[in-house]
Amino acid sequence: MDELITMTAAELSAAVAAGDVSAAEVTGAHLERIAAVDERVRAFLHVAAEDALAQAREVDRKRAAGEPLGLLAGVPVAVKDLFTTVGAPATCGSKILEGWYPPYESTITGRLRDAGAVLIGKTNMDEFAMGSSTENSGYGPSHNPWDLARVPGGSSGGSAAAVAAYEAPLALGTDTGGSIRQPASVCGIVGTKPTYGGSSRYGVVAFASSLDTPGPFGRNVLDTALLHEAMSGHDPLDSTSIDAPVPPVVAAARHGDVSGMRIGIVTDLSGAGYQPGVMSRFTEAVELLESLGAKVTELSCPHFRYALPAYYLIAPSECSSNLARFDGMRFGLRAGSGSAEEVMAQTRAAGFGTEVKRRIMLGTHALSSGYYDAYYGKAQQVRTLIIADFEAAFGQVDVLVSPVTPTTAFRLGERADDPMAMYLADLCTIPANLAGNAAISVPCGLADEDGMPVGLQVMAPPLADDRLYRVAAAVEAAFTARLGHPLLTESKGLDA
Repeated sequence: MDELITMTAAELSAAVAAGDVSAAEVTGAHLERIAAVDERVRAFLHVAAEDALAQAREVDRKRAAGEPLGLLAGVPVAVKDLFTTVGAPATCGSKILEGWYPPYESTITGRLRDAGAVLIGKTNMDEFAMGSSTENSGYGPSHNPWDLARVPGGSSGGSAAAVAAYEAPLALGTDTGGSIRQPASVCGIVGTKPTYGGSSRYGVVAFASSLDTPGPFGRNVLDTALLHEAMSGHDPLDSTSIDAPVPPVVAAARHGDVSGMRIGIVTDLSGAGYQPGVMSRFTEAVELLESLGAKVTELSCPHFRYALPAYYLIAPSECSSNLARFDGMRFGLRAGSGSAEEVMAQTRAAGFGTEVKRRIMLGTHALSSGYYDAYYGKAQQVRTLIIADFEAAFGQVDVLVSPVTPTTAFRLGERADDPMAMYLADLCTIPANLAGNAAISVPCGLADEDGMPVGLQVMAPPLADDRLYRVAAAVEAAFTARLGHPLLTESKGLDA
């Protein structure tokens, strides 16, 4: 592979700033990689080749003129296709928005442009972020670069696959119930769900507003922290944005040290249903942290067992409200003819996929008269109990750890007709979304059964995102020292 596409984001930005390589050369190398492999990976829905090269040339102009360069100057970033970006389509993986070009820029992509990043294209996703495999995309599934017959996770599977396939060093995703951490885990890369409100939702098409959290993907911990810092911070355009400084995530990633850190193992996130290879790598990761000086203890968060059913009432309820705007009248697809109600019904029937329809119906039922208190109201009470579990746990430890997902990447089509089996992929990740905590997935080895990547999940209190990077950087450094190379270089799918 071309040297430029295997360099880290930190190395690329430094090389561009020093004039060792031009941003246009870096972008060109990644566009060539996309052209070479994306027919098999299918990570991208839209490749912004001309616009990306124009962005890169602007970075080169600034460097030549001696103007200040941003944190990610010249670094290509792939963008999940639910961020609005001027000049590029935003489909949310849905036929109902096919061909729609948003008239405004999301806060996060605007910040990345200001940081000198090159937005190289829009990535595939489960329709409106509803899914755990990217198989719910209206444009067909993406493929896992480790094994093209397996899923890359979801709903941000296209972004994770793009980074794992060396099509971009960094990518943006969103995490509503695990949609960054789960694909990061199964693709062998790093993915972070920041504290809810720590990254702006302005210009991010909503699925479940109290859960949606934009976050970064990278091939290593430092790169992920750089993107995290560049994209984060208070945004007055987002009413849920936290007016607080961005935690020192880059400093933490540069100096991963867990000596004396109190780490809690969540006993409720293990046991029957977990793949043995996943549990073996998780146990080894915990032993590794202990060998590095961390103080490890087991503790129970008893209400975590109710997180999955609570989530699948809260998230569909919010989605049924948010997706009401897609009516065939204002933007996007318009199908059929007749009265407004007839057009709306025909448009939604033609434009929404099966999973979106399923969740809208479930959410509408949960919010309906006579059922609201029994379903949605009760789920919110469970959410409060889960938050209390986290608060009690963080009174005893600095971070919590668990597997990211019970299994490695499953085969395409394996769970397509079994929604409950698909939902179980998010069993370990959902509690952090319900509570609004920060969480990360960092690679911790390969499962014995299939040689596929396994991720370690680290969870921290709100606005303690830097703790995630301390632990993740320590794991990454120890793991790389043991193997003699980063995990991702062992990817067997595309370039074996």
